[in-house]
Amino acid sequence: MSHEFGIPVPSVQTLMRLSHDLGREDRKLAILGEGNTSVRASAGTFFVKSSGSNLATLTSLGVTECRFSKLIPLLEQTAVSDEEVDETLYAARVDKEARKPSVEAIFHAFLLTLPGVQFVGHTHPIAVNQILCTRHGRTLAKRRLFPDEVVCCGVESVFVPYLDPGLKLAVGIRDAVREFIDRLARPPRVILLENHGLIALGQTPEAVLATTLMATKAAEIFLGAATISSGRPRFLSAAQVARIAGRPDEHYRQKALGL
Repeated sequence: MSHEFGIPVPSVQTLMRLSHDLGREDRKLAILGEGNTSVRASAGTFFVKSSGSNLATLTSLGVTECRFSKLIPLLEQTAVSDEEVDETLYAARVDKEARKPSVEAIFHAFLLTLPGVQFVGHTHPIAVNQILCTRHGRTLAKRRLFPDEVVCCGVESVFVPYLDPGLKLAVGIRDAVREFIDRLARPPRVILLENHGLIALGQTPEAVLATTLMATKAAEIFLGAATISSGRPRFLSAAQVARIAGRPDEHYRQKALGL
């Protein structure tokens, strides 16, 4: 692992391990070319899964290093064609022989600028999408069902209504995350994309994996509770969530888990 300004910089191998963990077939988080991952490489660049690569079998050939300075400005442009987005994705590559980065590299670029975010993992968990493809997606984001969900996923998640993947989605994520930070004074750990999937943010690959798995478990419990209770799960109250989020022992557990 190399260092920049005395800070450890994760390697491509670290990103591949996270990708393989998220892409495991038995976890049902992503299949074929679904999902993508990224990690900050330096102050000016990040590594991101290339377009069409498979998380479960990702190799270094399926990872592309990109410049933040090429992709972040796209978020401020109001009228950009698909062709111009494609050209910018190619131009963002540090190595001009590298594969084209995923179109979702744009939102990865933004999310990796948030404080404490070193890794991003985007997946399409079956259990999560069973809810995000209904009218209950916003409820899944806003409410919490059990203490460990609060510990791993935060007091609530960001919810982004369906947007066309690519630049429009990246802008929607940016706006929703900024609103979340303005309101709660902290970056999110989970972003839920309606009719699409889940994004987990963390300082370590372990944090991204733990958050993804816990958010998926929460979705499975939501589905089971809704079935048993005729669509009315018993959520934790706001006071209970705040108590769990503020407990010193839970803060200790978060540090121990790399969250």
